[in-house]
Amino acid sequence: MHTATLFIELGGIVLALGVLGALALRAGISPIPLYLLAGLAFGQGGILPLATSEDFIAVGAELGVVLLLLTLGLEYNAAELVTSLRGNARGGLVDLVLNAAPGAVAAVLLGWGPVAAVAMAGVTYATSSGITAKVLSDLGWIGNRETPVVLSLLVFEDLTMALYLPILTAILAGVSLLGGAITVAIALATVSVVLLVALRYGRFIEAFVASPNSEVLLLKVMGLALLVAGLAQQLQVSAAVGAFLVGIALSGELAHEARALLIPLRDLFAAVFFVFFGLQTDPKAIWPMAGTAALLALVSMVTKLATGAYAARRAGVARAGQARAGIALIPRGEFNIVIAGLAVAAGAHPDLGPLAAGYVLILAAFGPLAARLLQPLITVVARRA
Repeated sequence: MHTATLFIELGGIVLALGVLGALALRAGISPIPLYLLAGLAFGQGGILPLATSEDFIAVGAELGVVLLLLTLGLEYNAAELVTSLRGNARGGLVDLVLNAAPGAVAAVLLGWGPVAAVAMAGVTYATSSGITAKVLSDLGWIGNRETPVVLSLLVFEDLTMALYLPILTAILAGVSLLGGAITVAIALATVSVVLLVALRYGRFIEAFVASPNSEVLLLKVMGLALLVAGLAQQLQVSAAVGAFLVGIALSGELAHEARALLIPLRDLFAAVFFVFFGLQTDPKAIWPMAGTAALLALVSMVTKLATGAYAARRAGVARAGQARAGIALIPRGEFNIVIAGLAVAAGAHPDLGPLAAGYVLILAAFGPLAARLLQPLITVVARRA
């Protein structure tokens, strides 16, 4: 009986996503906001809460993020990533200052104290890699000149998170400075080792993964990506970073073949990821903080647009590309909610969770929608310039 209920719930959700996707295509908008609304409808406080399938969807959501970043990594190689990171380090620092500040200032003005300020800085800082990867793919921006700039900023953010999360956890738990420093060192060493392997020994990884049989190739790529993602997360690094680095370790025709095999899986689990995000959000808890969340979201849109424009301009990208880079960086996602959850669980201000949820929901929905709606305007402005 449990299995039957699970299949009915999953079938209903996937079918609903298919219908919503079709509606989005007909309307010419991104389906992501509709997927988020579906999650709100099926989640806690929604009109039809799920009974048995939420745990399965949670795992599917994690797979969605891994696949989004894996397929994005397959578009580039390790040398391109290192070059882009070096060239955009200043942009990464600007990103950190401009986008961590709104959250910290908001917490101080609300009187929540310094610990909440540190947590809110992380909530407003990090862009959702998963949603941004989906936007770049859906709108055909993968091959644009500004995309390597966006990717380098995302990787810079993830590397910053590798430092930030152990520090935040130590502050919340009252852990010693030495303990936090050891965790940070382990996280940095993990990213460095994986990146070094991708740079120096990528050809050996390709030789191991390569297969004339598409089924074997898919199994090897998926298995390697999940293994590295799991090890990365175990060592306090984002699983998404691990999957991304596996993608850049593969190049040429092999990367093209792997990406073609992974795209259907990616699209399925990416949709599940956005539904799960909505499932975790109770609309009733968000409402009292909605005004503050909207104001904070507006400020963050401006700061991310400024960040993208600055970094893309430094890379010699034209105005249209600068605008696209800024828009691509607007969405926030699961990482921001995780940070807020850690803070609330540790005893930070109880309104921090609802504020973060409302803030992230606004930007997770508006970011993809803005990218789709403003694309024609960006093109017209670029032609006139």
